[in-house]
Amino acid sequence: MAAAAESGARPWLGDGAQRPRSPVCSPVLGGGGRTRLGLGSGPERAGVRPPGPAAWQGHSFRKVTLTKPTFCHLCSDFIWGLAGFLCDVCNFMSHEKCLKHVKTPCTSVAPSLVRVPVAHCFGPRGIYKRKFCAVCRKGLEAPAFRCEVCELYLHPDCVPFACSDCRQCHQDGHQDHDVHHHHHWREGNLSSGARCEVCRKTCSSSEVLAGLRCEWCGVQAHSVCSSVLAPECTFGRLRSLVLPPACVRLLSRNFSKMQCFHITEMMAPELGNGDSSADGGAAAGPGRETLAPPESSKQTLKIFDGDDAVRRNQFRVITISRLAPREEVLEAALRAYYILEDPDSLELHPLPSQAGNALAWAKAGILEEEEGVKGPGSCETVPEAWVIRALPQAQEVLKIYPGWFKMGMAYVSLCVTPQSTARKVVLEALPLLGRQAEGPQSFHLVEVLMGSRQVQRTVLADEELLLNRLWDIRQTSLRQVSQTRFYVAENRTPVPRITLFVGGLPPGLSSQEYSDLLHEAVATKATVVSVSHVYSSQGAVVLDVACFAEAERLYMLVRDTAVQGRALTALVLPDVLHSELPPDSCPLLVFVNPKSGGLKGRDLLCSFRKLLNPHQVFELTSVGPLPGFHLFSQVPCFRVLVCGGDGTVGWVLAALEETRHHLACPEPSVAILPLGTGNDLGRVLRWGAGYSGEDPFSVLVSVDEADAVLMDRWTILLDAHQDGSAENGVIDAEPPKIVQMSNYCGIGIDAELSLDFHQARNEEPGKFTSRFHNKGVYVRVGLQKISQARGLHREIRLQVGQQEVPLPSIEGLIFINIPSWGSGADLWGSDSDTRFEKPRMDDGLLEVVGVTGVVHMGQVQGGLRSGIRIAQGSYFRVTLLKAIPVQVDGEPWVQAPGNMIISAAGPKVHMLRKAKQKPRKAGTSRDARVDATATPEGDPK
Repeated sequence: MAAAAESGARPWLGDGAQRPRSPVCSPVLGGGGRTRLGLGSGPERAGVRPPGPAAWQGHSFRKVTLTKPTFCHLCSDFIWGLAGFLCDVCNFMSHEKCLKHVKTPCTSVAPSLVRVPVAHCFGPRGIYKRKFCAVCRKGLEAPAFRCEVCELYLHPDCVPFACSDCRQCHQDGHQDHDVHHHHHWREGNLSSGARCEVCRKTCSSSEVLAGLRCEWCGVQAHSVCSSVLAPECTFGRLRSLVLPPACVRLLSRNFSKMQCFHITEMMAPELGNGDSSADGGAAAGPGRETLAPPESSKQTLKIFDGDDAVRRNQFRVITISRLAPREEVLEAALRAYYILEDPDSLELHPLPSQAGNALAWAKAGILEEEEGVKGPGSCETVPEAWVIRALPQAQEVLKIYPGWFKMGMAYVSLCVTPQSTARKVVLEALPLLGRQAEGPQSFHLVEVLMGSRQVQRTVLADEELLLNRLWDIRQTSLRQVSQTRFYVAENRTPVPRITLFVGGLPPGLSSQEYSDLLHEAVATKATVVSVSHVYSSQGAVVLDVACFAEAERLYMLVRDTAVQGRALTALVLPDVLHSELPPDSCPLLVFVNPKSGGLKGRDLLCSFRKLLNPHQVFELTSVGPLPGFHLFSQVPCFRVLVCGGDGTVGWVLAALEETRHHLACPEPSVAILPLGTGNDLGRVLRWGAGYSGEDPFSVLVSVDEADAVLMDRWTILLDAHQDGSAENGVIDAEPPKIVQMSNYCGIGIDAELSLDFHQARNEEPGKFTSRFHNKGVYVRVGLQKISQARGLHREIRLQVGQQEVPLPSIEGLIFINIPSWGSGADLWGSDSDTRFEKPRMDDGLLEVVGVTGVVHMGQVQGGLRSGIRIAQGSYFRVTLLKAIPVQVDGEPWVQAPGNMIISAAGPKVHMLRKAKQKPRKAGTSRDARVDATATPEGDPK
């Protein structure tokens, strides 16, 4: 975890003090006889040693007898013998010899060590093999959650207890950070074969949560070895491709990263609830206990954490001895919620609905009179549901954090009394933070709630009484105390400026027309909302919003609005500070089509978000490529990676062509990760026939090492004739339209097969999940058309330049720009021909080839024949005498009778061709960053 805690500082305690009766030094549950190491322990207690280095990590270790093979969470080695040391709170297991080297903080104190609070982005539940929960350290045997930005894995019931320590992907304007980017360490779940950067030994484990990895540069190390490494992160091998967080600014306030990255979230239950307890579905404690049978010597209790848990009916389950004293029950309840508090400042109350019965039991002597209903005692029958409550305190010791980065100072501690206001705390904190020379009126106190899904900030009024504020938090939730911080921050509030991209609008309108349309659809406020950019041909605009509340309203409203039958889309875009980019930086803009290539795109989307800055990775199906190009419009040099089929590549290249005049880098080089069925352009550029599970890290390295080449782009003008067959003399005419082509354009049988395939896929998309199946459908469709004769040469006319070219007896006419067609076939052929020049993808010429039918196409794809060479040129006019199927780069449709004009389009496109493979040295497997064993729930395997 990225932590900058004060050297020797005490862990976060709700009342700011270490008390002799803290849960981590309390008597052993169920009797004595175990050696305990923990905070607050002392030699005066019988059988307890003075605290070692591990004590400062907040762990509560006890010696346990091992009954099955067990591994150490520090060194990942097997624990020989029958004894090991287990943390009662977070399940950290260790050799006795490793205790003094433990640096991983316990879950109970981890929130206090977070340097910059950043919320996580949890996607849908999935099955993750050989992964471990970051909270309870247990294996993920059932569907679990994964952060889509950092490599954090959690059980559903552990989500509320996760630290808000996700990767910091941008500056938010609330505080200034240091210029040096530090490592962002994440524990465990390393890829197999990972080696330590320091000792070069294996640091991964498939048995336990062990080892560390920086989520930015990918450096991996043992926990002990990591202290040798320099704290600054250089972004590693991918540094030239990464968009540095310091160069991205997003004034998001209440916008979560889920909204900014357009990640679909499936909410996890915060905690167990009453409805799920009957079948054992209620959330258990850190040991993940199950309900005890009625005849057992154990009893199962439901524990609620404050008023919020009672109101939501959310609880944790603990299992204790039926003869356990009140103190033992309270300590078990605190461990279940990972709460590090003094038990003397807390008490257990029966759930309000059971209070009446508890009072009756107290009067009957079942509960001790002096305790009343404060908690269960040594009795056979007690209420099964209890609430943890805090006792009023005369004063508190509060940690105050600076709202700016300061080396060597994480926080200062102040004593808060009933008279302490927010203004008084600011006055006391400023001299301790080294800001005594500045006027106190320039600062205010900010309360920050570090939720796992959202970090919320609240500016406190000067007259706010801090002790009352803390009491309200404790009554709401004791766990919330450890997740709440107080910052002294400067008053300079950044001027609100939120950029909203809105798509799905009617194309071809002016800026004023779009403004009026949005005002009519979602009632935009002209005083704070303005249209900054218009992409008329795409039907999209970019809005500048000068009010947080209005931006939040528009975002939520636009997503539920349709204009002229089309649903609108909205995306929050950050600002890229292009002037702050390093001189050698050429960040990579990534587009992923998750529907391509057997639905492998979703895993790639998640992998690239982890390897790069998530702000530079876009999902095409939700918002298209336009927002990405707009975000990078001021970046002086960048590259593009398109993950999808040939149709996806053409989509992105068309968007690039339309936005080129807006870009500071008008000719970015484009690489391809082929996910489709044909992938002909990917084959030509050496990216392969299709993605087959290669390591995404290696893919990005190949992009960085790729060579730039030029490729022609072609414009096809489709001008349909008027349809005179309309009834009542009404004549309909399709408006002319323009499409862009990179690979090939097919007319006739080639396009007809493609059209049938697309119709079949649209009818049953769930069946088209692999390239092998897709090709099988192509073969089946082709076999059905073998006996059909069309005589295409009688239905079209071809003109090359100013000369009409006679056509032989063919059923398909294909214009090819690259030396690959139909999943890698050489349609033009390699034979020399004095009539034509040797084809190249950058020569400004198209080759025209004919096929006589399905059998001929099959022979071409089998390498037995080539097509019929017809012409070569730079300008073509095709006259369609009847409606005929047409396909461009794999996208088919039926074109009405009329003219097709094909000509060169603007400047050539800069593509990236994969460099030839070089022999790899041994040991490079440590660069593997993503485990391909993750299968999202519901996805096909």
